Formats: sequence, structure tokens, C-alpha cells
Amino acid sequence: MAASELYTKFARVWIPDPEEVWKSAELLKDYKPGDKVLLLRLEEGKDLEYRLDPKTKELPHLRNPDILVGENDLTALSYLHEPAVLHNLRVRFIDSKLIYTYCGIVLVAINPYEQLPIYGEDIINAYSGQNMGDMDPHIFAVAEEAYKQMARDERNQSIIVSGESGAGKTVSAKYAMRYFATVSGSASEANVEEKVLASNPIMESIGNAKTTRNDNSSRFGKYIEIGFDKRYRIIGANMRTYLLEKSRVVFQAEEERNYHIFYQLCASAKLPEFKMLRLGNANSFHYTKQGGSPVIEGVDDTKEMAHTRQACTLLGISESYQMGIFRILAGILHLGNVAFTSRDSDSCTIPPKHEPLSIFSDLMGVDYEEMCHWLCHRKLATATETYIKPISKLQATNARDALAKHIYAKLFSWIVDHVNQALHSAVKQHSFIGVLDIYGFETFEINSFEQFCINYANEKLQQQFNMHVFKLEQEEYMKEQIPWTLIDFYDNQPCINLIESKLGILDLLDEECKMPKGTDDTWAQKLYNTHLNKCALFEKPRLSNKAFIIQHFADKVEYQCEGFLEKNKDTVFEEQIKVLKSSKFKMLPELFQDDEKAISPTSATSSGRTPLTRTPAKPTKGRPGQTAKEHKKTVGHQFRNSLHLLMETLNATTPHYVRCIKPNDFKFPFTFDEKRAVQQLRACGVLETIRISAAGFPSRWTYQEFFSRYRVLMKQKDVLSDRKQTCKNVLEKLILDKDKYQFGKTKIFFRAGQVAYLEKLRADKLRAACIRIQKTIRGWLLRKKYLRMRKAAITVQRHVRGYQARCYAKFLRRTKAATIIQKYWRMYIVRRRYKIRRSATIVLQSYLRGYLARNRYRKMLHEHKAVIIQKWVRGWLARTHYRRSMQAIIYLQCCFRRMMAKRELKKLKIEARSVERYKKLHIGMENKIMQLQRKVDEQNKDYKCLMEKLTNLEGIYTSETEKLRSDLERLQLSEEEAKIATGRVLSLQEEIAKLRKDLEQTQSEKKSIEERADRYKQETEQLVSSLKEENTLLKQEKETLNHLIVEQAKEMTETMEKKLVEETKQLELDLNDERLRYQNLLNEFSRLEERYDDLKEEMTLMVNVPKPGHKRTDSTHSSNESEYTFSSEIAETEDMPLRTEEPSEKKVPLDMSLFLKLQKRVTELEQEKQVMQDELDRKEEQVLRSKAKEEERPQIRGAELEYESLKRQELESENKKLKNELNELRKALSEKSAPEVTAPGAPAYRVLMEQLTSVSEELDVRKEEVLILRSQLVSQKEAIQPKDDKNTMTDSTILLEDVQKMKDKGEIAQAYIGLKETNRLLESQLQSQKRSHENEAEALRGEIQSLKEENNRQQQLLAQNLQLPPEARIEASLQHEITRLTNENLYFEELYADDPKKYQSYRIALYKRMIDLMEQLEKQDKTVRKLKKQLKVFAKKIGELEVGQMENISPGQIIDEPIRPVSIPRKEKDFQGMLEYKKEDEQKLVKNLILELKPRGVAVNLIPGLPAYILFMCVRHADYLNDDQKVRSLLTSTINSIKKVLKKRGDDFETVSFWLSNTCRFLHCLKQYSGEEGFMKHNTSRQNEHCLTNFDLAEYRQVLSDLAIQIYQQLVRVLENILQPMIVSGMLEHETIQGVSGVKPTGLRKRTSSIADEGTYTLDSILRQLNSFHSVLCQHGMDPELIKQVVKQMFYIVGAVTLNNLLLRKDMCSWSKGMQIRYNVSQLEEWLRDKNLMNSGAKETLEPLIQAAQLLQVKKKTDDDAEAICSMCSALTTAQIVKVLNLYTPVNEFEERVSVSFIRTIQMRLRDRKDSPQLLMDAKHIFPVTFPFNPSSLALETIQIPASLGLGFISRV
Repeated sequence: MAASELYTKFARVWIPDPEEVWKSAELLKDYKPGDKVLLLRLEEGKDLEYRLDPKTKELPHLRNPDILVGENDLTALSYLHEPAVLHNLRVRFIDSKLIYTYCGIVLVAINPYEQLPIYGEDIINAYSGQNMGDMDPHIFAVAEEAYKQMARDERNQSIIVSGESGAGKTVSAKYAMRYFATVSGSASEANVEEKVLASNPIMESIGNAKTTRNDNSSRFGKYIEIGFDKRYRIIGANMRTYLLEKSRVVFQAEEERNYHIFYQLCASAKLPEFKMLRLGNANSFHYTKQGGSPVIEGVDDTKEMAHTRQACTLLGISESYQMGIFRILAGILHLGNVAFTSRDSDSCTIPPKHEPLSIFSDLMGVDYEEMCHWLCHRKLATATETYIKPISKLQATNARDALAKHIYAKLFSWIVDHVNQALHSAVKQHSFIGVLDIYGFETFEINSFEQFCINYANEKLQQQFNMHVFKLEQEEYMKEQIPWTLIDFYDNQPCINLIESKLGILDLLDEECKMPKGTDDTWAQKLYNTHLNKCALFEKPRLSNKAFIIQHFADKVEYQCEGFLEKNKDTVFEEQIKVLKSSKFKMLPELFQDDEKAISPTSATSSGRTPLTRTPAKPTKGRPGQTAKEHKKTVGHQFRNSLHLLMETLNATTPHYVRCIKPNDFKFPFTFDEKRAVQQLRACGVLETIRISAAGFPSRWTYQEFFSRYRVLMKQKDVLSDRKQTCKNVLEKLILDKDKYQFGKTKIFFRAGQVAYLEKLRADKLRAACIRIQKTIRGWLLRKKYLRMRKAAITVQRHVRGYQARCYAKFLRRTKAATIIQKYWRMYIVRRRYKIRRSATIVLQSYLRGYLARNRYRKMLHEHKAVIIQKWVRGWLARTHYRRSMQAIIYLQCCFRRMMAKRELKKLKIEARSVERYKKLHIGMENKIMQLQRKVDEQNKDYKCLMEKLTNLEGIYTSETEKLRSDLERLQLSEEEAKIATGRVLSLQEEIAKLRKDLEQTQSEKKSIEERADRYKQETEQLVSSLKEENTLLKQEKETLNHLIVEQAKEMTETMEKKLVEETKQLELDLNDERLRYQNLLNEFSRLEERYDDLKEEMTLMVNVPKPGHKRTDSTHSSNESEYTFSSEIAETEDMPLRTEEPSEKKVPLDMSLFLKLQKRVTELEQEKQVMQDELDRKEEQVLRSKAKEEERPQIRGAELEYESLKRQELESENKKLKNELNELRKALSEKSAPEVTAPGAPAYRVLMEQLTSVSEELDVRKEEVLILRSQLVSQKEAIQPKDDKNTMTDSTILLEDVQKMKDKGEIAQAYIGLKETNRLLESQLQSQKRSHENEAEALRGEIQSLKEENNRQQQLLAQNLQLPPEARIEASLQHEITRLTNENLYFEELYADDPKKYQSYRIALYKRMIDLMEQLEKQDKTVRKLKKQLKVFAKKIGELEVGQMENISPGQIIDEPIRPVSIPRKEKDFQGMLEYKKEDEQKLVKNLILELKPRGVAVNLIPGLPAYILFMCVRHADYLNDDQKVRSLLTSTINSIKKVLKKRGDDFETVSFWLSNTCRFLHCLKQYSGEEGFMKHNTSRQNEHCLTNFDLAEYRQVLSDLAIQIYQQLVRVLENILQPMIVSGMLEHETIQGVSGVKPTGLRKRTSSIADEGTYTLDSILRQLNSFHSVLCQHGMDPELIKQVVKQMFYIVGAVTLNNLLLRKDMCSWSKGMQIRYNVSQLEEWLRDKNLMNSGAKETLEPLIQAAQLLQVKKKTDDDAEAICSMCSALTTAQIVKVLNLYTPVNEFEERVSVSFIRTIQMRLRDRKDSPQLLMDAKHIFPVTFPFNPSSLALETIQIPASLGLGFISRV
């Protein structure tokens, strides 16, 4: 499309303006070729005629569509020209408050003159690892790109920061270095990144000063190389400086200052260490008061001095060297106050004992007289002799200032060298990133040598920049295989040649400096003669012969020649330097060493680089007396060489450009001066970049992006599967000129303006669609409005017509009422007359009708009789005729059929003779037979039907006759009744007459009664009304009082509830804060521990060979050495001497809270130990005294014990017999009984099985009682014979030793008496226990005998029942059961008949026993349910084995077998839930169960938390043994091993989750079985029996809780590392709803595509990962509450990272992206609902993101919208709301931007909100975790240890 075709009506253009540089206008009519004038309308509404240039006929620049304005990259603009760039920068800076913008490869940074919260560590973390085009422009993005390219391409990088003074170069460079220091970290322990950052305060204090344009202007250029090792961590840095502004030391312009360090010294003069410097106020020194502005607003020089000194200390500059630096600086200040007095015109003197000079001499350590002499004289050397010549006052002043500048320059160079030495690293540098902070192009009213050098450097940098941009463009074209055409760009090589070539400006300047009588004027004449009229870039001013003009790339600059030679020479008198070199102050001569290197205060090697500002004064070798040259090289020559070295360095690196722009000269925040901005854009090369880009194909789209953006311009038939071909076909139709675009391999390249044309087509298409949608919607709205109005009109009409109808109805009612009254009156008269006539008529009619009716009845009766006679006669005649006719017809048929049959018979006989006929007949015979059969059947059916009809007719006939007979009878009765009725009518008429008289009387009485009732009613109504009024008044008063009471109560309750809620919330917040602080401390503690371990490992690696003959092991450390070592209290006391011998550096850090708790526990245990020891002493005495008595009765007790054992064996044998009998019974039942009897559903079978079950349960009960008896006997035996027990804690030898230790006889006597009494008491107790045991054994024997008899009876009954029929069998079994129970009751009644108390106690005992059995049954139910499946599997096998055993053993063998003591095997339910292991197997246990355990196998195959259960069961056994050392050793090893596993595999989510679950389960087990009532509420009685008995492990519960917190934090970090790469791509970039958000032009730096490629993450990826996390957590058996906390943390990470990226990406802040985010959030909420986690608090963590998405979609225009936004966005801070509104970017043409006034309205409404000023959410924040107590219902005795764990050395107890 031709460019002129775009200049149509309403097109917007830019026209030049002297004030605003460029103004926007709109065309009022289409442009036609040949038009000389354009009719325009400015934005303010003014019409204008714009005349085109008749020579060039150039049209004004077209304005970009609004949708492209405000883009992150200027190259994304369709029209690339100066006004478009300026407008885009102004919109971003003023409207969106964005200071960074890309321009191709350049980052444009505009100084906001305001502190912005966009440089925090959270912003650094947000940009770290991101692609440069994926985030909004930022200095951190450039730094990240440089860092990534260095690591990816293995190539050094450079960041070139340039701009005017005050544009923010130094700050940008500082932030870039801070980014590298934060992201990379240092490789050594010296914290190099801190040193690199610490160099900034030093260099700013000695090299920065206040100017009229900037409060912290860098007055030198610097290039800092930040070195990195192979792992890309900072190892060091090096700094090169360029062209220090030395003249500022001695002169400052108005409103400017000297270097900051001088003012910092003066502000700190009152410090004790600075008293010797004899400083004062800055206004008291000549060198600091000339600018008249000694103070910078908002800057405290005293604090800055402290920062400078702190930075010097960090860089290794000692205090002595720092004081030396301050002495030299103070000396410079005092030197500036030295005053000269003139003797004559050619000489001067210094006043005697001049104080400033004496102070200077004292500080510098030089001779006063000598310095005084050489300040006023100078030495001149000729060929033969040397002269000392006095100098004038002016020359002396200049010499003094030159000396001050020289000293400061030397000091500056010395400090730079020592900073480099401090930053130097001994590690080999692998790569570096250089940061160049250099002055930009400068032009002032008076430009001198400094401006000339600065502009010369900028010419070189601009040339390098142009070549780099040109190279990148060429590479891009070649990469995409686009035809390459040379682009004409500005080449500033001629200007560089003019300056630096042979006979160039610098060469002529150096030559003039060598001339003895060279002056600035002679040098100017040489310039004119050499270059004027020969070089187009060199000009001479018209009105001056001491100046020249150079045409630079940015602008023409006029330089004044005055001072060029002096500044280039930079001369200092040699005699003054010699005086300083002879100083007694050692540091001063060091500054002036030429070839020798300065002594470093840090003892580090020098970098070897010589800064540009070093100007050595080195005497030349020659004959004595010859004057030495102070400077071999001029300043210009040094600067040129340094610049060449810099360019070589930059060319060897990959450059990144940052151009700093100063928006205004008044330092107003966010104020944009277009004129100043355009000057700087031209000077810094941004517009040149734009021009180079615009010359080719500036707009570039990938095929997928082009298809996504301009899909609306395609028809369905144009869309092909090949996107590239689709785009080609569409472009050929849309843009006819093929030169306007090119197709590359992956991109489409467009000429300038083509994207705007496509955007116009797209906007027109969308606008047409919008108009159609609007038309439809507006029509629908208006139609809806019309229907609503019509409905309202109909309603009004209906009401009006209703009113009219009601009025008319009222009229009609009144008319009708009058008519009715007339009607009834007339009717009454007529009715009276009518009734009289009617009564007479009725009497006549009744008589007449009766007569007629009787006649009619008689006639009907005669007719009816005649009809009946006729009917019968006619029927008989018809039947007779029918029978005769039928007989005749049948006879005729028979005759005819006989004749036909005879004929047929003849034919058949003839045919029967032939075989064929016979066959035919035979073939059809069967069919005929079947037909005949069917006919017979049909006839039979017809016959039956006829018979049925006949019977029906007969029935009907009989019923009709009966009916007629009944009618006849009824008529006769009615005739008789009519006769009776006539008599009754007459009597009734008489009665009616009487009743009428009575009625008249009653009516009169009724009227009187009604009158009295009306009067009574009126009186009562009046009374009721009065009472009602009083009642209503009382009710109103009551209601008001009740209302007041309710309101007061409500207010009181509300206030109390509010206070309670607020107090509760405050307490919860305080608790969460405290918990968060504690967990942060734990996190920091674990980090320090890891650091300590790393250092310890490094130390062990460094110590390769140990000392011979000296090797020791830390006794307090277990083999699983780790962070913690917990030992028992006894071990602590015993190993104390060994611990004191340990070196202090090997002590393990202890938790102080745990240490104090353990210490307290030690004291308590020692006291308990002492009490136990005393008690043991007393027991020992008692044992010794009772020893003799016990020896007398050993035989008796032995016999008793033997008797008890025999009884036990007898009971066991009886039990075994009963069991065998039951097995035989089962076998007999299964083999011999009939199938129908033994069937599982048979009644007898059920009864039998119930009886068997009851018997087996009774046997189990007896067995448990036997076991209890056995345990009691054993314990009794142990109590009787304590001396034979060697495993108890009261060993006799130990007790005897303790007794022998008692030396006090009184104590022994008291102990003996107490032991004697105790012995007596024990004997009595033993006797009573023995008697009770005997009684119980006797009772058990009796019960067993009765059970035997009962068993025999049951067998007999079973045999009898099997022979009975099923019905009698049930009755017999029930009868037997009733009999048994009756006998049992009678037996016990007889037994206890004499003693009712015993009988009652028996019944009570029976009930108690029943209750105990029920409880035991309930306990066993759980175990039975678990074992049912196993029983089903093993039932058949067990049955077969039992049958086989019973077949092999005959009953005789069983009877003859002698009874032996039976050892009862333990059942599974007897397992005590403990695991035993040997002490030496502890390490093996820890290794197999923790260190080498694979979580996946445990999670899949075993019960959750199995390792925790096993460890706790081991702890239980150690507690059961009362082995303190074993308990603590096991717990210590467990904790250390878990930490070791997590340290080794801490990045594996499954491992961390597994051990978090097991640690929590272990902690819950310690709580559940601790014995504390609060933790035993949910335990079963069996679980309560498993509680710990000897040790209180509360301290270890705290340690495990801390360990769980650390594991949880590590789990969160692992989650974050896994989710982090997915969140931005899945939540923001990927289009979950395809086609909602269109792709906008992105310029040179392409953003990540939103189309889901193979390598990109989508929302489904996040959901799959969440499912994976959730399934792993559930598999590991993690507590549900803990899973909720993990999910809440995950969702917080997702929400925080998404919101942070949204706040840093302008392209994501659009209406369509808000819809995408809300859809994605809804999917996450759906995931929560599916997992039943909606109450976990995870949804609330997404609230800021949801509100941000809603903010993108709500209306943003009016004050009501602002109010709605403020109330809606409660979870967002003010900074976040304003940021989102500033970043809001329309994606389509018809969307509107947010106005600045609306944003200010929002800010005004939110100014009172107290929230954090922080912009980004803390994505690293971890919510405080809690571990709610979750008891386990799993019984410890049921846990099986699988063989796969390799724990065969553990035995179950």
C-alpha cells in the first residue's frame, strides 16, 4: 500500500512545534497527490493549514494507533520516527510511571527524581532467570541478560551506561552491580559481592560532587570488570577510571560543590580521632565555599562519612591508612587557604607563621620554610646553569591550585589501586562482566578541554554502537534468509579522524605543548590553517579567533581554545613535588612513586592497570643541572591510549546498552521536558537506532503470532494447516505491494507503517463486528425498554379503566337495588294472588290427575298382559316353523350329498387303481387330515360358543321375568300407598294451619329478644372497644420497652462479641507472629548448622595427614554424626571429663531451650534416684532380717509351688482335651450327618453352631483365666524368692554394698526396725494372697468339672437332636437350654440358700463377669474384622490339617497318652506391641530403616508411617527395660539419621514428604502413649496399656516438633523449586481460553509465546503437578490437617508468583488476560473442591490475584467505579492497585486506557489505608506450620514387620 494512501480523513499526524517539539493533529480531508496544503485540526480543537515543503514535498509523520502507544519496546511501533519515540516515552513516563523502555538493544532509562520501590531484593528475585523479553524493561533485565549470555555463550559481557550529568548513570551502574552481587554470590568466604558493592560509597565520596544538574554527579568515568569463576560466582573485580575532573578541587561554579569527601570530613570534624586534622565548617575553607551550597537537601554528611569509613574497613583499608587519607585531604583544604601577598608585580610572599601553611606542613610532614619558599619561587634550568626565580601572586596561586589538584589526583589513583587490590582474587578468572559508567555527550555555553575529551569518547562509543547495531541487523537478515540491502547509516569515522589522526586536533595540541612559546592562540591558528575549508566537520566561528566548531554526531559544539594547552600539559613544579617526596609522613611519598608499586593495606597484589588520571612527574636522565620534564605524556595522549584500550575491551565483549535520559533540568519528579529529551535522544544514539531499524524491515512477527493477531482478517477457507502458507496467502491479498514485506524462515518482516495499516484493517473489522453487536444489543435493550413501557401503560390503563368500571358498577348496583326492591314488592303482591289461585288449582288437578292416572294404569296393565301372551304365542309358532324348515333342508342336503359322494366314490375307485394317483392322494392326505382336524376343532369351538350364548339367553330370560314380576308387585304396593297418602295430606294441612299460628307468636317473641340483644351487644361492644384501646396502649408500651431491652442486649452482645472477636484475632495474630518468628529462627538455625557442617567438611579435607601417634574419637558423637547429638543425663555426668578435653572448635551447637530442659530433668532424676536409693537400703535390711526365717520354710513353699504348677498343668491338659473333643465333634458333624441337616441354612445346623461358638468362647475365657493364674503364681514365686532373680533392679550384692556404705549406727537401727515392720506386713499380704489363690483354684477346678459334665450332656443332646426331624429338633434344643438354665439357677440357689448375701454377691459377680466379657468381645471385634479376610483364605487349609491329624491319632491313643505340662503358645493378641533389639544392632536398625530406606516401596506396599511405628515400638521396649541410655541413644540416632537423609536427598519431594509424615507420626505416637490424660482421650484400653511407664520424653517431643518444622520448610522449598518454572507460563502466558487475548507487536525482544509448544507449561501441567503432590502426600499417610497447610502454601506460592509477574509485565495487564486469570483460578478452585480442600484456606491465599484480575476487568471511568474498586480490592495494597492501573494496556482498538485523573482519584481515596508500601508479595514467605494431635487407631500388637526391610535381627516382645 502506498504511503500517501494512508493520509485519509481522520488520520492523525505529527507536525513540528517550537514549544512542544511535536504536536498531534488530525486530517480534515483526504490527501491527494499534488496538494500543497493539508487541512488539520489540533487536539485543542484549533484548525490549521499545514503547508508542505515545495522542495522535498515530505508529508508529516503519521501517528501510531493508540493500541501501539506505551509499548515496552520502541521497535514495536509501526511508524518509527522521532515524534513516535518521544510520545511513547512521555506516555510511559508520565501516565504509567514507567522509567524504563527498550529501544531495540538499548534500554532507555529516564531519571524519575524520586525513590521508586522497584529495586528491592524481591524484584531481583522476580527478574532472576527470566528471559529479557518476558518481563517489563528494567536495569535488572539487562543485567540478567548479560549474566545469562556470559554463562551460555562463554563470552565476556559489557554494560555501557551513558547519559548526561544527572541522568542517573551512576545509580544504574550501581543497581546492575547489586544485581550481579545478589544473584551470583561469591565463591569464597571473603564475601566479594559485598566488597564490590562497598567500593561504590568510596568512589562516590572521592569522585562524585553536586552540580547544577545532579546532586550526586560522577566527575570521572569508570569501567568495572566483575570477575566470575567457572561456576559463575563472583570472585573479584577491577576498576579503571577515566578523566577525573581535577579542576573541581580548586574551583566550583555557583550552586555546586566540591567532592563529597571534603564536606564529609568537615561534618565529622568534632569526632575525637579527627581533632588532629584541625578542621572546621565547610564555609571556612576556600576550596569548599566557592559554590555557596555546602549542604545537599536530604543528605547527612556525617552519616555518609560513617558509611565511607565502613566501606574502607570492609575493603581491608586499615584505620591507619584511612587516617592517612583523611590527613592528605585535610591538608588539601588547608593548602587552599594559603594566602599570598604581593611584593611587586613579579614576586610575592607568604605571611610569616601563616597558620594554614603550618597546618598543611604538619599534616604532610614537610618543612614549613621549604614549602613556603617553593610556593613563591620556581627553578629555571638553562643549558649552563640553574636559576631560582620568584613568581607573581597570580602564578603562585595557580601553582598552589595545581599542586592541590595533583595531590588529589594522586590520592584518587592510590585509592583506586588499593580498591582493586582488595577486589583482586587469587582464583583464576573464567569470565567477566564489565560495567562502563561514562559521561554522555556534553555541550555548554563555554566548552573547554574536558568537554572536548568527553565528546571524543562519545564519538568512539557511538561508532562502536552503530557498528554493533548494524551487525545485529545483518545477522538477523541472514539468519532469516532475507535479501540483504545495504542500509545507509551515519558513520562518524571522519569526525574521529579529525580528532585523533595524524595532524589531527590532538596531534597539533601535543605538538604545540612541546613548543617553548606555544600558546592557545598559536594552536588555534594552526587548526585553522590545517583543517579550515578542508574538512567539512571543522568550522570557525564568525566573531572569534580563539574558538573552533566541530560537527559531532549529535550536534555542533563550539570549543574555546583558552586553557587547552595548560590542561593538556597538567604541569606541576618539580621542586614542590620533591618537598612532598621528602615528607616524614610515609604515605605521602608513596603517592608519588612512579615505577614502584604502592604498599597495599590489604597485602593483596595489585591489578597492574594504570588509571588514566595518574600523571607521573618523572625527571629525565641527563647531565646534572638539566631541568627534568614533569610529564612525558600529555593528558590528551593518555586519554587517547586509554580510550583505545577501552574500545578493544568492549569489542572483545558482547555489549549491552543503557541510555540514561534527564527529563528536566529542575529535578522535578515525573516532569517531562520534550526539548531536553529530544536533545538527549539525538545525542545518545537512540534515534540513530530507530533510523537504522526503520530503513529496513523494522516490524517482525513470527508466523504463529501473525496468525493469532490477524486471524480476524482471514476467512475460514483461507485457514490452512500450514500456518506459514496461510499467512502468505492472506498477506498477498491484504498488501498488494510485495516490497512492503518479506517472508523469512520463522518470521515475517514488514516495512514501516505496514503493521499500522494491518492494525487499521483489524480495528475496522472489529469495529464493524462491535457495531453489529452494539446494534443487536441496543435493539434488544430498546425493545426491552419498549416492552417495559408498554407494560406500564397497560397497567395504567387497566387501573383507570378499573376505576371507571367500578364507578359504573356502583351506579348499576344502586339502580339494580331499586329495581330489586320494586321487584320484590310487586312480586309479594302477585305471589299472594298467585298462591291462592294455585292452591285451588292444585286441588282440582290432584283429583283430576288421580283419576286419569288410574285409567292410564289399567290400560297399561291390559296392554302389557296382551303383549306377553302375544310374545309366547308368536315364539311357539316361529320355533315350530323353524324346526320344520330345518328338517326339510337337512334331508335335502343329505340326499344331495349322498348322490355327490357316490359319484366321487366312483371316480376315486378308478383313480385308486393307478399308482400315481395313489401317490398324489398319499401326498395330500396329511394336509387334508390336518384341515379336517382343524375344521372339527372349529366346529367344536362354535358349538361351545353357541352353548354359552344359549345359557346366557336363558339367564336373561329368567331375569327379565323376575324383573317384570317385581315391577308388578311394586305397582300394586304404590297404589295402596297412594290411598294412604291422600288421608295423610288432609291431616297435614290441619297441622300446617296450627303451625302458622305458632310461628306468628314465635316471630313476635323473637323480635323482642333481638331488640334486647342489640342493646346488650352495643353496650358490650363499647366496653370491649375501651378495653381494646387500653390493651393496645399497654402493648405498645410493652413493645417499646421490650424493643429497648432487646436493642440494649443486642448492642451489649455485639460489643462483647466484637471485643471478643478482635481479642481473638489479635491473639491469633500474635500467636502466628510468634510461631513464624520461632520457625524463622529454626530455619536460620538449620542454615547455620549446614554452614557449620560444610566448614567442618572443608576443614577435614584440608587436613590431609593427621599427626602421628595422636588419634582420638569424640566420645559424645554417635556413628551417625550430624547436626544434633543428644545424650542421656547419666552419660553427661559420666563423660564430663572426656568432654572437657575436647577442642572447643569441635563442639556441636546445642539448642539452649532443650539444654535447660534436660538440665532441669537431670536434677529431678537425681532427686528421684536418691529417694529410690534410700528405699532400696531399707528393703535390703528387711531382706537380710527375713533371710533366716525364709530359710526355715523352703520345703513347705516348694511343695506349695509344685502343687500349684500341677494344678496349672491339669487345667491346661483339660483345656486341650476339650479342644480335641470340639474338633472331633466338628469332624463327626461334617462327615456323618445328613446333607439336609448339616446344610449351612438348616435350623439344626444354626443351633449347633451357636452352641459350639458359646462353648469355644467359654473355653477361651477359661484359658485367659488360666494364664492370669499362671502369671500370678510366677509373680508370687518371684516375690518369695527374690534372691534367685538376677534381672531385677534390686540386686542383693548392690544392696549389700549400699548398706555397707552406711556408717551411722543410728541410721542402721532405724532401717532395721522399718525393714522388720515391712517384712511382717509382706508376710501377712502373702498369706492372704495364698488363701485367695487356693480358693480361686478350687473354684476353677469345680467349674472345669461342671464344664466336662456339661460337655458330655451337650454331646448326648447333639446325638439325639440329629436323629429327630427338623421341626422337633429346634423344640428339643430350646427345651434343653431352658432346662439347663433352670438347673443352673436351682443349683446356685441351693448352694447359697443359707447365705443370701453370698447368693447376691454371686449374682453381682456374674453380672460383672458378663460385662467384662462384653467389653472383651468389643475389643476383639476390631481384630476379628481385620482377620476375617485371612481366615477365609486359611480356613480350608486349617480344616484339612485338623482332619488329617485327627485321622492319624486314634481316640485310644489320646486317652492313654500321659498328661504332661503343656506350654501354652502365645496368640497374636498377646503381643505387647514392643520390638527388642541388641545395643550393637542400633546402627544397623537406623541404616536399614532410615538411611537406606526407599520411600516409594514403603508407600506402595506397606502401611503408612511404618518406620515411625517400628521406631516407637523399639523405644517402648527400651522404656519397658528402664534403659535410659538406650532410649536416648536410639532417639538421637533417629533424629541425626533423618537429618542426614534430608541433607543428602533434600531436593527429592517424595523423600522429604515421606520423612515429614513419619516424623509427625513418631511425634504423635510419643504424645498418644505418653500417659498424659489430654492425649489418651481417644485411646482404647489396650492402647492405654501400651503407654510409656518409666520416661517422660516431653523434651524429645519438642526436638521432634522442631525437626518436623525444618522438614516442612524444606518441603516448601522443594515445592517452590518444582512449581516456580510452571507458574508464570501456566497461569499467565498460556491461553487456556484460546482466542480471547490477541497477540500485540513485541518489537525486537520477542516474548514467550502463549501458544502451548512442547516445551512450555500449561495450566494442566500445574494441575497434574498438584495431583502428583497430593497423591504422594496421601500415599505417605500424612495428616489431613498438614496436607491442608501444604496445599495452602502451594496456592500461596502460585498466587504470589503470578501476581508479582503480573505487576512487572505491562503486556499482561489487559481485560482479556484478567479473564484468563479468573478462569485459571476457577480451575484451581475446582481442583480444591475435587480434593475436599476448600476449607484449607488455600482459596483465600489467591484472593489478591483474584482481585487483581477483577481490577483488570471492571469499569475504570467514574467516581462510582473508583469507589467500587476501593471496596473490592481489600487484599491488594495501594501500591499494587496503582501499579495495575498504570500498567493496564488495551489489547484492542476499542478498549480505553485508564486516565491519569482516575488513578489520582484512586490514590486520594486510598490515602488513609494503612498497608505495606511494598509492591510485590513475598513469594518466599512460609506460613507458620502447626501439627495438630492426630492419634492412630492402629493397634501396635497387630503391626507386622515385612522381610523387605531387612530387620530380621529385631524380635517381637
